[in-house]
Formats: sequence, C-alpha cells, structure tokens
Amino acid sequence: MKTKEKVGIKSYAGYVPRYRIKPKEIGKVWGKDGETMGKGLRINSKSVPSPDEDVITISTQAARWAMKRAIIKGVDIGAIYVGSESHPYAVKPTATIVGAAIGATPLMTAADYEFACKAGTAGFQTCMGLVSSGMIKNGMAIGADTSQGAPGDALEYSAAAGGAAYIIGTEDMLAEIKHTCSFTTDTPDFWRREGQKYPSHGGRFTGKPAYFKHITECTKNLMEESETVPDDYDYAVFHQPNGKFPVKVAKKLGFSKEQIDPGLLVTRIGNTYSGAVPLGLAATLDQSEPGDRILVTAYGSGAGCDSFDIKVTENIEKIKNDEVPTIQEVISDEEFIPYSIYAKYRKKIEGGY
Repeated sequence: MKTKEKVGIKSYAGYVPRYRIKPKEIGKVWGKDGETMGKGLRINSKSVPSPDEDVITISTQAARWAMKRAIIKGVDIGAIYVGSESHPYAVKPTATIVGAAIGATPLMTAADYEFACKAGTAGFQTCMGLVSSGMIKNGMAIGADTSQGAPGDALEYSAAAGGAAYIIGTEDMLAEIKHTCSFTTDTPDFWRREGQKYPSHGGRFTGKPAYFKHITECTKNLMEESETVPDDYDYAVFHQPNGKFPVKVAKKLGFSKEQIDPGLLVTRIGNTYSGAVPLGLAATLDQSEPGDRILVTAYGSGAGCDSFDIKVTENIEKIKNDEVPTIQEVISDEEFIPYSIYAKYRKKIEGGY
C-alpha cells in the first residue's frame, strides 16, 4: 500500500513508568527460579505503572511531549487514535480524554483501537489515510499499554507498561513513510474474554504459527513492494514480546544485531504490548540521521502484522528539544520495587479489609 501524497512522521515521543521489578523477585514468590526465567526470556526487568498511571496518563504525557517537540498545538490535531489492550474503560473512549487534555477537542475525530500489540500501528495507517486524502492536517496515533499477566503465569515476567505518540502529516516530516503493508489471519494465539481480568495464551503456539509466520510474511511482502533487501536499511524494529523472538526473526530475515539493537528495549522495560514497537521506533529515531532508512514490523495476536518502510529526512535535526527526553533518558529513570509493592500497585491481591 502506498499513498498518493507523501506522508510521514512530524513528531514523536514516548513515556515509560519509572518503577521496575526483576524476574527473580517474581519467581521468589511463586517458588520458581525467576532469574533463570528472566534469562530465558532475555528480560532483566520490566516497567510497572504506579497506582495513578494508566493508558490515559501514559498516552497524554507522550502526546504532550510529541507536540512540544514539534511545536504543534492541540487545535492542529484533527484525529486521535489510541491503540491498547488495556483501556481503562470498557465503554468510554481513551482518545477523547487524551484529546481534551492536549486541547484538541472538540473539532477532531477520535477512536480507541484494539488489536493486541499492533493496535498503535493500526492508528498509524488510519492517520496516513486521513492526512494524505486532505481530510485533516495532522493526525495522532498512540500505542500504549499497562499489560496484564496472571499471578504466577509466564506473562507476569514480561507484561509491562509504556507507550509512544506520533503526529502524522504531509508537511515538515522528519521521516517519510514510503510504504506500508499488513498481513492478517484468524490465528487465536492470545485472548481475553469480556469480564476476565487476565489473558490466556496458547503457549508455544504463540511462536512459530503466530509471531514468526506473520512477521516473516509481512516483512517479506513489504520488502517486495518496496524493492528492498535487509542491507538497504540502517535500522529495523520488530515487535518484542521478549528478548529472544525479535533477535531470532531478525536473523531469519537477514537483519543484523546492529540494525535492531537501538530499538530493542524489552530487556530493560519488558513487553509494553501496543507500546513496544512505537517505543522501539522512537528510540531508533532518537539516534537517526538524515537519509537513514528504517524497517518496522509490529505484531498483534489474533493475529496480524503492520510493516512500514521509513526514510528519515533532514527535518530530524530541527525537532531536537532539550525539554523533551529521549527514550533512553526516559527508561534510565528507574526505581526497583519488591513483589509486595508490585502486587499492591497492580491490584494482584483482592478482598480483605
């Protein structure tokens, strides 16, 4: 898929809660070797939202920083799409609250998206269509989550929190989105029914027939449409549910460790679900230079992928703002907590007085 008009990223920013917990702290509670589990997942720690942090606050902070970075006002945002699988309300949009907080309401369109971990990049594509058609001047796509993992489940060692916001437009782009494509099937590898607090997953089924098949096929399709090969890209960002999968799929597709390292954040902050690829791309853009080319593929269980061929422009130098922290600065602000505090913050314990 290619738009008729040039379209791309005008600004971006990300936010990750400062609290962290190590896998060994989780394992001690459940009588498991958490340190070995962490090494197996290649996750050293994961982010934990405080009691007053949720997808709304994470999205709002990222959105405000993205606007400050490019000096864009709320009234110039014509659409907001917030992708997440942990929206605070089952019936009440996150996007309208974010829109009001940044001064974009009422003259805007807004919606919440859900597609597991690729809901944020689905917002990218929607904004691309709206701005390239001339319906709006700028659109904002946000991917954010405070992901859930049942106590003692394997997901508890990786499910984290964080997100990033992107302003999409046709003018003053710091990076042009040259191509995008998607690959979607009905592969039920991960799910959560209405009313259930924690998701279920298909164990090893989530790997080969789900994550690896979809990312491989979608990325290959993008490179075929773009007439590119892995060596044409300076960087690549793949969805990172753990530290093993993105490294393995990158190698399978022909990308080097050096190409994926800048955006590989999962080892320090865990799997931020809808925020994972947007944050990884933001970290990559933080160190990109004009002319750099970035391949991005997000994966969402259920299952599908969105891929993007992105080329950085000279405007990347113009949006540097010391008041807006880089992703490395954001994730370096960390405080480690024990399982007791983690359980309290994440409401793992119910009942009692």
